Amino acid sequence: MKTLKILIFFLITIVTFSCDDYLDLEPISEETSANAYDSATQIEAALVGAYESFQSSEYYVWDNILFQDVRSDNCYAGGDNPEIFQIDYLDIEPTHSRLFTHWSNIYNAISKANLVLDRVDLVEDQLLTDERREQIKGEAYFLRSYHYFTLVKLWGGVPLILSPVTSTEAESVNIPRSSIEEVYAQITSDLELAATLLPDVYGSDANINKARATAGAAHALAAKAYAQQPSPDYTAVLQHINDVESSAANYVLIEYSQLFDGNNYNNAESIIEVQYLGGNEGNYGPQLLLPPSISGDSWRKFVTPSVDIVNAFDAEGDTVRKNASILFESVQWVDEFWGNNPGSSIPFSYKWKNADGFASSDRQYLLRYGDIVLLKAEAFNELNQLGSAISEVNRIRDRADLPDLTEAQSNSQETLRNTILKERRLELFVEGHRWDDLARYNVLVSTMNNLEEIDLRNGNAVNYNMTEAKKLLPIPQQELDRNPALVQNPL
Repeated sequence: MKTLKILIFFLITIVTFSCDDYLDLEPISEETSANAYDSATQIEAALVGAYESFQSSEYYVWDNILFQDVRSDNCYAGGDNPEIFQIDYLDIEPTHSRLFTHWSNIYNAISKANLVLDRVDLVEDQLLTDERREQIKGEAYFLRSYHYFTLVKLWGGVPLILSPVTSTEAESVNIPRSSIEEVYAQITSDLELAATLLPDVYGSDANINKARATAGAAHALAAKAYAQQPSPDYTAVLQHINDVESSAANYVLIEYSQLFDGNNYNNAESIIEVQYLGGNEGNYGPQLLLPPSISGDSWRKFVTPSVDIVNAFDAEGDTVRKNASILFESVQWVDEFWGNNPGSSIPFSYKWKNADGFASSDRQYLLRYGDIVLLKAEAFNELNQLGSAISEVNRIRDRADLPDLTEAQSNSQETLRNTILKERRLELFVEGHRWDDLARYNVLVSTMNNLEEIDLRNGNAVNYNMTEAKKLLPIPQQELDRNPALVQNPL
């Protein structure tokens, strides 16, 4: 029933069948290889299965916060899982179980997109119009690109698998790593194509337009990829952002508090987001982060905002984004960075607002316009158009009730570069961007090694011992054992 409910939610306004027709569908797992994906409804179901990976893959549910915010200077690990503390202290070995889980889950998501691309042109059902067929291709190209973008940022060069694997022969499954440059070239090529195939909107229903890949989503992701690749192309970044901003979807900045109040999803700033519905289609992430007064439990949570990030909000006088992002509460457990005694007041990540017993309807933005505005500022600055860059940053600051940038914050390209990075940190806290931003700005090693965090149990500063090799994760040992064509990252 899970696939059917998601199918109904996503597709009800797109294809011409009634709700009763959907309820008559057999689960796609029950189709035989001879007849699977031969009809319009079957290929649509396969596409919905590809979207569903954003809900079923642990990385996209909340581990992106672990590998982006906890691994960086934004948060500490909590809970009682040693592997999460290893992420925090940058002590990640190839046998770390989360590596293989995420590698496998993300490649599984890619395989779903590849299957759609492989079969969609073979469907001869007259109910599948040419227009819808092209849209389906665009959606699948976007999804594949999103997942490869995740992989290349985590591991660098990875095997490029662009069609379904139908053989177990060694030459079919033992695929070597492509270079980082080759992976990014595939990502941007797919996104350029996807943008031509996808509509700006599918109609007037935001529940559809924010649930599916659109041309705006493809352009936004392409802009991020062109900026993140080893040799950024900021001219291409600006071109794609211009296409985002000229979209008929009319993306705009909304009040910051409304982005994260738990009641205003699929809003005008959202480009694409995970469509958690609650209950059986719920998000378990909020229960792992929110304080006892909201979560209803009393165990130590897995992610705690750092002293450094709280100081960063306070130094900027940024109460709007701090209050939307962090909530302090007294707890009975001992936190070694905040008080080190029962009853101490500690901060909690607060961008999710509803725990609901591991079945929350709170969502993650896969792409939102605020991120793109700051990326536009970055591109202008790197192209030495400082005035335009300052204007974009001030749009974000104005939304946060902060004054325009001062001369001291913007008087040179290097100064403005650092200012934009700080602004991104406060704007995008616990949205899964910080590690990537530090990597793109080439300040990961210096930031982590200059970070001053005091363990109150002994009064000693934490030594993160960050190195260039630790920018990328180790290839999972299980995958190295399975595929001898792979070569490990430097450790």
